[in-house]
Amino acid sequence: MRIVGNFIDGKEIKSNSTRHGDIYNPNTGEIQGKVSLSSADELEEIVQSAIKAQKEWEHVNPQRRARIMFEFKSKIEANMDELALMLSNEHGKTIADSRGDITRGLEVVEFVCGIPHNQKGEHTFGAGQGIDVYSVRAPLGVVAGITPFNFPAMIPLWMCAPALATGNAFILKPSEKDPSVPIRLAELFIEAGGPKGLFNIINGDKEIVDALLEHKDIKAISFVGSSDIAHYVYAGAAKYGKRAQCMGGAKNHGIILPDANMDTAAKDILGAAYGSAGERCMALPVVVCVGEGTAERFIEKITPMIENLKVGISTDKDADYGPLVTAVHKAKVSSMIDKAIEEGAKLLIDGRGLKLSGYENGFFLGPTLLDNVTPEMTTYHEEIFGPVLQIMRVNNLEDAIKLPSSHQYGNGTAIFTANGRAAREFAARVEVGMVGINVPIPVPVAYHTFGGWKRSAFGDINQYGMEGVRFYTRTKTITQRWYEDDENHGGNAFVIPTF
Repeated sequence: MRIVGNFIDGKEIKSNSTRHGDIYNPNTGEIQGKVSLSSADELEEIVQSAIKAQKEWEHVNPQRRARIMFEFKSKIEANMDELALMLSNEHGKTIADSRGDITRGLEVVEFVCGIPHNQKGEHTFGAGQGIDVYSVRAPLGVVAGITPFNFPAMIPLWMCAPALATGNAFILKPSEKDPSVPIRLAELFIEAGGPKGLFNIINGDKEIVDALLEHKDIKAISFVGSSDIAHYVYAGAAKYGKRAQCMGGAKNHGIILPDANMDTAAKDILGAAYGSAGERCMALPVVVCVGEGTAERFIEKITPMIENLKVGISTDKDADYGPLVTAVHKAKVSSMIDKAIEEGAKLLIDGRGLKLSGYENGFFLGPTLLDNVTPEMTTYHEEIFGPVLQIMRVNNLEDAIKLPSSHQYGNGTAIFTANGRAAREFAARVEVGMVGINVPIPVPVAYHTFGGWKRSAFGDINQYGMEGVRFYTRTKTITQRWYEDDENHGGNAFVIPTF
């Protein structure tokens, strides 16, 4: 049985730890491997290797760094099939979803191939008599990322690509549930010509999270996960004087106005709610139907679509989605469905108890549809993170704006309408970080930026795009004056020019 270790100095090495986590095959429920839960002592060796590599890397000119990122992109593309299968076998999402996971991360690698332009500073010629002022965006040094189980390729690439391209060394602590793809990505970076010691991986649990926060030589932490842990990491980073960007949970609302194209809206929401078994922070688990009859029309359209969804093993090309990541998570989602019914929601389609022939021990859960959900219900306040869609009903657009705006999470939202004025008003007023207009999963493209509001994000700088470049660099501003001849040496004291 394979034991996943750590990645240091360009190769995977065995951890010294005697503690291990189980890596499951979600399709069968069987343990297919182990991952080492490293000790804080092991981090020190990785940090020292990273420091040494980074001191040379920051002086490599941006064109050469960009060429390595171009080659890294090519290596990922060439190994797409291998990576997708590896990801599906540990996470459970379908091969198509796994390819999408990798591709969205790959887009960030493509963006940072433009780092010679994106990392440029600013220059003012003649800020005073004979005085020029210019700024540079310098790397931070050694930085770290902590990533969740649901996107084991995309989110590590969101972090490592801008960190490495801007001249830093990067240490990743991936989820212990599906650690193999991150290790393979680090190998591909070395194959692309990346220097050894720059891209390192340490597997572990809370002990490693705390060690990353406390280590004096780690200058920044990027995190994606639950809001409670995001808050913990952000507070810890502040305590130890580190820069931090910490993305948390979500409860994304899909608003349907009476004039929406219901065929299109239902189809879009179907994929957004149930794709990847609902295990994504930009899923659309809540539909808010506005006006009399809108909910009935939506239910009429989406019910047969849900009933025709195929739940299958991750390698089934015809499957719409696969199993959940672990038995524990499956049990949690099932208990949330129980809670919704207990609190008064109407169960329209029940996905509990699904057994797949030949894979009875897999972590499968059928699609569930709940109606008459209200703001007081536990399942509305909390993130379910599974294949469960909840329907809410309101009378007007004003009430529809209030729901996502007043929720504890403010990650994403979408509105379905043919009315441009209503869409514009919604986008302007809703208190959420990412908005889709007739777009069910409004994840911004790589040259914009990703980030929510409220308990969906802690910190002032978002993920990837130019925000990512800014997060992994700091500004140094130089004010310079050159004398024209020796006679000007000495003379009057220098006075900062004010005009």
